[in-house]
Amino acid sequence: MSASVFDHPWLGGLFADPEMAAIWSADRQMAHMLAFEAAWSRALGACGRADAALAEAAAAKIAAAKIDLSDIRAGMARDGVPVPRLVAQLKEIVGCDLAVAVHKGATSQDVVDSALALTLKESSALLAERLATLEAALIELDARRGTTPLMGRTRMQAATEITVSDRLRPWHQPLAAHLDRLAQLAPRVERVQIGGASGDRKALGTDAQAVVDHVAAALDLASADSAWHAMRGGVAEYAGLLSLITGSLGKIGQDICLMAQQGLDEIKLSGGGGSSAMPHKQNPVSAELLVTLARFNAVQLSGMHQAMIHEQERSGAAWALEWMILPQMAQATASALATATALVSKIDRIGMPEAK
Repeated sequence: MSASVFDHPWLGGLFADPEMAAIWSADRQMAHMLAFEAAWSRALGACGRADAALAEAAAAKIAAAKIDLSDIRAGMARDGVPVPRLVAQLKEIVGCDLAVAVHKGATSQDVVDSALALTLKESSALLAERLATLEAALIELDARRGTTPLMGRTRMQAATEITVSDRLRPWHQPLAAHLDRLAQLAPRVERVQIGGASGDRKALGTDAQAVVDHVAAALDLASADSAWHAMRGGVAEYAGLLSLITGSLGKIGQDICLMAQQGLDEIKLSGGGGSSAMPHKQNPVSAELLVTLARFNAVQLSGMHQAMIHEQERSGAAWALEWMILPQMAQATASALATATALVSKIDRIGMPEAK
């Protein structure tokens, strides 16, 4: 049994998002770390910091390496990071002659944070696709039902008559803004992290920026003119955007829950949830889930802001806090987008009950 609702045997039926889970999976993270190490070896060869032929041979073996994850787990318990044991395994895999081109001048955080940048890039692509899909579905609903009368409500009290379009506009307009935010954020998070032992890149000498540029190009990430491992503003900003997205979807869910109340009947949904005690009920489970996921991310965001506090040149405590929180926020956001899109497709009627 899992302590996380996202991969729990039955709670996962409500919360899980397999596509986002795959992006944040251990196997995918390891693939990103191996990609970094292979790119690093090739960069050392390209910049003359290792024999080019040896570096290429090492990189090829790294890219094809099969890693013993149980050994990585044991190393994590001892070292607090997976990279020392990963590097030890890689050196054994490539052999003594090629080991000089493995990880030389890099540090654990370079590997893990560059892998994170690759993960965030993949996450953003999935979120952007789903945001666009949901926006299109809501605009299409507006086109079909937008002129239908609806009672406007302020502070949950009847106000003046509006149209369905007036209710839908605050549902779909924020989605375009979130797409813009994702695009604007990309240069601040989809960038390679290379700092070396203390963040000053001294081990790379005058070749430092050239090595960084080579690795960034190989990984299809932006380069960086300095290490960012103790400056987590971009990562915290990304978490903030996740919370903004789920917050917007939570508003949709809350509105639908209120509209579905017996006595109001301003919306009719197909495929609602059943009750074990009251068979006549059709609960707005998906709408409720949007509210739950929005509140979950809002709570987690405070932890991501706590994780910005990195002491001196590197923190273990703050860094590890990100590992606990950010993957679940990403899964919550992807789940909310998929849920919202499915929910919109189940709207059979929206508007005043007498309006058909």
